[in-house]
Amino acid sequence: MTAPLIDAKRFNEITSGFKKLGPVFVLGDVGVDKYTFGEVNRISPEAPVPVLRVTKEWEKLGLAANISHNLKTLEVSSTLCGVVGEDKFADQLENLLEACDLKTWGIVRSNGRMTTYKERATTAAQQICRIDYESTETIDTETESTVFKRVEDLLNNHSAMIIEDYSKGMLTEKLTQASIKKAKELGIFVAVDPGRKTNPLVYKGADLLKPNLAECRIMLESLGYGFNQKSIEEMGEVLLDKLDLKQVVITLGAEGMGLMSLEEPKLKRIPTVAPEVFDVSGAGDTSITLLTIAIQAGASLEEAAWIGNCGAGVVVGKRGTATVDTVELSDFYNRLRLRYK
Repeated sequence: MTAPLIDAKRFNEITSGFKKLGPVFVLGDVGVDKYTFGEVNRISPEAPVPVLRVTKEWEKLGLAANISHNLKTLEVSSTLCGVVGEDKFADQLENLLEACDLKTWGIVRSNGRMTTYKERATTAAQQICRIDYESTETIDTETESTVFKRVEDLLNNHSAMIIEDYSKGMLTEKLTQASIKKAKELGIFVAVDPGRKTNPLVYKGADLLKPNLAECRIMLESLGYGFNQKSIEEMGEVLLDKLDLKQVVITLGAEGMGLMSLEEPKLKRIPTVAPEVFDVSGAGDTSITLLTIAIQAGASLEEAAWIGNCGAGVVVGKRGTATVDTVELSDFYNRLRLRYK
């Protein structure tokens, strides 16, 4: 069943409530996204590769740090907790956080690890290549203990926790389960954006899980279920049951979103609303951010999904890892209402 568009009164009630929310705790892999932009007019004489004449470079907060940046632009405060190395990229990450007026209290430095830094070389027409600097090994037990101590020290008085997993080795089973348990003890809502290489049982007990379709299939295989003959609804049922979840949102790309919950176990679909896609970087971050804070502002899962979908529709029309603010969100929704009349 396709859910009807959220009405304007509810949209405005929910989004106007964002600024009244308590802070959100963001736990996950952090990094920096660098963009090197230019023009290609010739092929290199040294090798059959394009020569990019650089006209602009910029850096943005990436991975879970982009969620904190999204929260900031939506007028919600946050505490970011993640692991970086002892390197220049960690310094650049902390400088970007401070430039965005975001706290660095939860950032843990670890010797022997490289801070995630992704550089994209791109033109107006296409991305030429991406260069990744990163560590993906599991963090050591000392770093794991230090991170959880930050969680214990800083989590109190937050309205929600978002766990953002990019499978970089930070979110161990022990750390993730202990963090979920601590949040539940404090009555804090837990939303998870899962990683493709992480055992899904790591997320057991969360309130909301937001996998994309590929991640959903990988998780079902890991749990011992085939997916070839399973519908979206059947996959959602497995995840709700085996991971002890309250809600699941499966993002389906051009097909929109599939929603299920313990309260409303029948699958609902939200169609995709992006009029054009320029760059998908950061769209998932925006979706989990808006799903979480909309629910905290009193939205039903269906209403939150519409708001998250609108936010994703904004950022995919921007270049690079992007954020959305409430004005852009409202403008997009108002244009969407005209399409649904």
